Amino acid sequence: MLPFARVTVVGLGLIGSSIARAVRATMPTVRVTGYDADPATRLEADALGFLDDVADTPGAAVIDADLVLLCVPVGAMGEAAASIAEDLPTDAIVSDVGGCKVSVAAAIRAAVPDATLVPGHPVAGTEHSGPAAGFATLFQGRWCILTPDGDTDPAAVMRVSAFWERMGAQVEIMDAAHHDLVLAVTSHVPHLIAYSIVGTASDLEEVTRGEVIKYSAGGFRDFTRIAASDPTMWRDVFLNNRAAVLEILQRLQEDVTMLQRAIRWGDGDALFDLFTRTRAIRRSIIEQGQDDARADFGRAHP
Repeated sequence: MLPFARVTVVGLGLIGSSIARAVRATMPTVRVTGYDADPATRLEADALGFLDDVADTPGAAVIDADLVLLCVPVGAMGEAAASIAEDLPTDAIVSDVGGCKVSVAAAIRAAVPDATLVPGHPVAGTEHSGPAAGFATLFQGRWCILTPDGDTDPAAVMRVSAFWERMGAQVEIMDAAHHDLVLAVTSHVPHLIAYSIVGTASDLEEVTRGEVIKYSAGGFRDFTRIAASDPTMWRDVFLNNRAAVLEILQRLQEDVTMLQRAIRWGDGDALFDLFTRTRAIRRSIIEQGQDDARADFGRAHP
């Protein structure tokens, strides 16, 4: 039995359009309606044909939904939830895909206080954005973290879990504040570092921009891929998860100071020990199927 019959996706970028495509591929009898605040995005999504219907207003999109997924930048979650409040069916479940959970859940609950809310975060994505960037297999083998509070109906959590599992994701239930700290370590601060190092390389007066591009080694190429991610989304993530991000940044600064000291004093043992530990973490990520074990990260070479 399918967990939902009528799904509405609000926000038709990479994640929203991938959800719609994944539902069509794995639950073909489920009707998927989409809405985006940008008329051009609605037209593009309609032309791409991955939805059963593209609504012109948020209210029309949700009027008969039994699951509503808010797939907008985290800074816009409250506004998106408010836009559907008057037309949201009383028995509909509301969820989201935001990368930080404490602030997002609070914003959604303020807008739709009587709705059944199961906050979520599929830990998947690419550096691309827009409805054309989505694909049906984005969530296969990836984690989707759900962060219900103690008052959430367990049956609703089970239905949302089953929905993500149908699309190939592995589901984890987690406290919202703990999620925000974990993601600050695994996603948010790494993105901030990528934005910083790419910006630094671009600003160096003694290195021309052409040289930075021409001689980019593998590490810098990976940073540029991350730094090409959607700027609106990541601006909102940092502003909405500032406490956890600042906590991890403080710890990172302390660790970088330790490395600086080891390099200055020629402490090769300290460097070797750290690099050995981090190499083991990389192996664990591959063993758990969270990245590619092929040589050079699977890059194609002529």
